[in-house]
Amino acid sequence: MQMIIDARGLDCPQPVVLTNNAFDESTQLTTIVDNEVAKENVSRLAKSKGFAISVEEKGGDFHLHLNREGPEPDQTCNPPGSGPTVLLIASDIIGRGADELGQQLMTAFVHVLHEITPKPDTIVFMNSGVKLVVEGSKVIEDLRALEDEGATLLACGACLGYYDLKEKVAVGQISNMYDIASALFGAGKIVSP
Repeated sequence: MQMIIDARGLDCPQPVVLTNNAFDESTQLTTIVDNEVAKENVSRLAKSKGFAISVEEKGGDFHLHLNREGPEPDQTCNPPGSGPTVLLIASDIIGRGADELGQQLMTAFVHVLHEITPKPDTIVFMNSGVKLVVEGSKVIEDLRALEDEGATLLACGACLGYYDLKEKVAVGQISNMYDIASALFGAGKIVSP
């Protein structure tokens, strides 16, 4: 039976949570959202759960038609320490003290990330850390290099909204708390400068 989820007007991560909960009840569903970020977040979740996605735009809303393509991908937990390395950047500075020094330290830290091994598999940007992924950031090229090498960059959508930076994202993807929490709890190791 086709299930319809009307997630218009709901704040992040509610469209993702409602869609995820519906996957237990139906293999065919349509989620309706009213913004591009919610469309991308629900689409990313659906792909990770083995669903084919077709998007229909109607009157400014997005109707995401989701159909399971086969069995659900294996969602078993990794043994402790065996999952991906996740870097959590929750500030645009490192340490306490002079902000100018903290910004210099963060710039140097991000600069060396693509020169060390092992590299992070996922980098999560939260709170003022989202300032690093927007136009004018001193580390955009370094982050692009990491993304080109396969790292997933997730920037908290609520944080970008708080700082009024959603329209200025230059690298990575605008994400939600569901994806961020999933990345953190699925990690073998979490590092935070």
